[in-house]
Amino acid sequence: MKLATALGAVAALALFAAPAFAADYLGGVVKSTDIGGKMVLTDANGMTLYTFDKDAVGVSNCYDTCAEKWPPLFAEASDTAEGDFTIVERTDGTMIWAYKGWPLYYWVEDMAPGDIKGDGVGGVWHLAIE
Repeated sequence: MKLATALGAVAALALFAAPAFAADYLGGVVKSTDIGGKMVLTDANGMTLYTFDKDAVGVSNCYDTCAEKWPPLFAEASDTAEGDFTIVERTDGTMIWAYKGWPLYYWVEDMAPGDIKGDGVGGVWHLAIE
């Protein structure tokens, strides 16, 4: 009986620890996920997305070493804008998704869905909040 109780407690904890998905966008490419009481944009696998203060609406300024640490959420040539989600063409010819014009990126040190280790890095990287 104690084993059943322990397994039930572990299962309940797993439900609270995992991010909860609230909405899908772009055919599931982006999701709105409740992480710590904030509705954060993530990719389809629950990996957190971020914005960069040194970007401008419709302009990505993260290249080279920056893009190695902050990989962009790339868009395909066949993708089309939808609602608050647009596509930004970068100076290297690649295209990335943007939310309300702000390009979206991952943080290389986020290892699991729901990780938010990139929030506040350098005072210029922030969770992409819906």
